[in-house]
Amino acid sequence: MLVHICCAVDSHYFLEKIQEEYPDEKLVGYFYDPNIHPYSEYRLRYLDVEYSCKKLGIPLIEGSYNLEEWLKKVKGMEHLPEKGDRCTVCYDDRLDNSVQKALELGHDKFTTTLLISPKKSQEKLDIIGNNLEKKTGVKFIFKDYRSGNGMELQGKRVKENSLYRQNYCGCLFGLTSQRENQKKLMDEMFNPISNQILPESIEERLELYKKRNTLEEEQKEYKIIKQRFLNYRLLSGKIVLEKEAIPSYIFAYSTISRKKIEAKVEYEKDGISYLSRDEVKFISIETFNSFAKTDYKSVKDLIYTPLKFEEELKVRNTILNSSFDLSALIVLDEITDKKYEIFIDSITYEDVRESLI
Repeated sequence: MLVHICCAVDSHYFLEKIQEEYPDEKLVGYFYDPNIHPYSEYRLRYLDVEYSCKKLGIPLIEGSYNLEEWLKKVKGMEHLPEKGDRCTVCYDDRLDNSVQKALELGHDKFTTTLLISPKKSQEKLDIIGNNLEKKTGVKFIFKDYRSGNGMELQGKRVKENSLYRQNYCGCLFGLTSQRENQKKLMDEMFNPISNQILPESIEERLELYKKRNTLEEEQKEYKIIKQRFLNYRLLSGKIVLEKEAIPSYIFAYSTISRKKIEAKVEYEKDGISYLSRDEVKFISIETFNSFAKTDYKSVKDLIYTPLKFEEELKVRNTILNSSFDLSALIVLDEITDKKYEIFIDSITYEDVRESLI
């Protein structure tokens, strides 16, 4: 039996139940989910499914990530609600691709873990699956494992196996709608040009779950806990001198009272230049190197190959002598006594992140 898998949160308990009900059936997992966005989230969910299938002794095949083709299929349906026609097209695509894979591999049955997800329509999935069965001859196995105490047992398995519990369905449009309703920043879509891993980013979670896999393989004890913290995202920023934008590196947790201010250096001490507005501070790349014990040649070098986020915070705290300072700290190649235009659009917000202990 080929089992289409959407994510480990939905699949782990579902696969356990299928193994229990079909003990003589050779199960093969098939991860085909081109709707998942961004790609880093796709990689994280595949990593988790791979981990889950390994625990259950089920071989796993990865389908193609043909996002562009999927976007063409749902064009014009971007703003439709969850479980609407866009989701139906998505079910069609994933189940049709799965049954084709089942035929290719010689399977006579197929099913999907989408059936257990509370955000998916079992009725639509049943109709699509049965239509494909009539068309191809591959039997569609419909199982409702979420009724009764199924969801409770599913949640228990997720916790027991330290699975990644994602906080949105998967596609860009579902994420956009969900974050708008929550009035929450869609920080899943942030990826700085430096590729620095930001706190509570998908990339940070991907690294965490890779470490979980390593600890599992080494049979070391661990636990995934949650921490509440103050998060930060720089939406945009630049420094303009004499009407020309100059290379600048804006430290994390830099804020100003408005999105644009004008200021000159008012005072300098120990390599730190204090500006006349909004507690803004400049340091040169040379001063940065002395604090960070690095050897960057220019600010551009720093922009494209920055320190790790945690290391950057340590440098910031050392320079400002505080862990709670939200004033702007900016690195320039050189500092003059001319007037600067400072543009910073940033946001600080309460957030929760996972951590390994």
